[in-house]
Amino acid sequence: MIRLDADRSVEFCDGFRRRDFLHAGSLSALGLGLTQFFGLKADGAVDRNKDANCIMLMLVGGPSQLDTWDMKMNAPAEIRGPYKAIKTNVPGIEISENFPRMAKQADKYAILRGMYHTAAAVHDTGHQMMQTGRLFQGGVEYPHVGCVLSKLRGPKGDVPPHVLLPRPIGNTGGNMPHGQNAGFLGKTFDPFVLNADPSDPNFRVPDMLPPDYLTSLRVDRRRNWREMVDRSVSKFETSQDARLLDATFQQAYTLMSSEKARAAFELHREPEKVREKYGMNRFGQSCLLARRLIEAGVRFVTVNMFETVFDEITWDIHGSKPFSPISCYRDLVGPMFDMAYSSLLEELSERGLLGNTMVAAFGEFGRTPKVNPAGGRDHWPQCWSILMAGGGVKGGQVVGASDELGAMPKDRPTSPGEVAATIYHSLGVDLETELPGAQGRPIPVVDRGMHPIKELFS
Repeated sequence: MIRLDADRSVEFCDGFRRRDFLHAGSLSALGLGLTQFFGLKADGAVDRNKDANCIMLMLVGGPSQLDTWDMKMNAPAEIRGPYKAIKTNVPGIEISENFPRMAKQADKYAILRGMYHTAAAVHDTGHQMMQTGRLFQGGVEYPHVGCVLSKLRGPKGDVPPHVLLPRPIGNTGGNMPHGQNAGFLGKTFDPFVLNADPSDPNFRVPDMLPPDYLTSLRVDRRRNWREMVDRSVSKFETSQDARLLDATFQQAYTLMSSEKARAAFELHREPEKVREKYGMNRFGQSCLLARRLIEAGVRFVTVNMFETVFDEITWDIHGSKPFSPISCYRDLVGPMFDMAYSSLLEELSERGLLGNTMVAAFGEFGRTPKVNPAGGRDHWPQCWSILMAGGGVKGGQVVGASDELGAMPKDRPTSPGEVAATIYHSLGVDLETELPGAQGRPIPVVDRGMHPIKELFS
């Protein structure tokens, strides 16, 4: 972590001192510092003509397909659950009554009802597979799709290429990685992590300090830091960290002093009615912030709807504490998602951004077809539903189908690897692109044989 209020300073030709600039701390709880962030530009292949974007909504906990977007109203009561289906603005497509605003915008999104994976039915592995397209094996941590985009494209202007909101996924019951960082690509390509709640009335971005703060710092203190560096300069200057620092320092300063970069995070600039439309909660305001970041030039935004599944109301409806009751889909979680997702699609469309911005909303697995004795549903990776919109996706359609119980794919089974391939395709990334992988061997961006879901684009 870079500490930006170090005890000693180095003066630059413009009178600004390295110690003064290096006051804002690390950019990311996942380890992305300023020099690492701007090392992206020095790393190579930045194609500024590629303007496709993506917003990934990670619905931590695993939404139930039977209580959201794949209703089975003719199934027995213990299968169909407590909710009714409602019609949408697309004839023949019905979703749960918990999403009335979504029902009015079904023409903007596609529902994939044949998702499945064959790995363990635990949250961590599901997070890995949905965010990277792969299951982590043999000690290899694969990179998040947004981190791969950071590697291949780099930032546009002064904003980070990949931002994670509001905080990383925490404890979900396992001890495995969640697939939310750059893995074998290295921390240089980790996302910028907000690590704050944008719905907090006192919300601010800790690392985005205004120029008047920077210039007000005393510049005449602790001059002997440079002397310390000079004594070890021959060793320091040959290190990789030093080369990265020297090559990117001025660019890092640009981020800190950029009005555009800071303004993107300033939600108070939004009209109160707009903020309320998204929902004055952590997820709603994160989705609004995601829209602002895309407008500002961020290529990829990941929004985690929740951070854990314990002692918090989430999609994880086992029915008994420390998990959530199925009623939360009606009382809290459903309305929260309905408001934020619908507002996001609506505004992206109105602002002409939906065509080149894919919005992928999914959990890590589905829920058991049969309601359990606690009145909830347990983990079920054999079949679930996800949502994809924008970025060339044809809305108003259902791709794939589950059986009469919502237990298994009946038509067009779809794997997490295919979802990753579809996102890369929307972003204009060649699926044959190879990344510098673990132990020096190249690794393709997706597993061999994984192809985009072509039905989405027809």
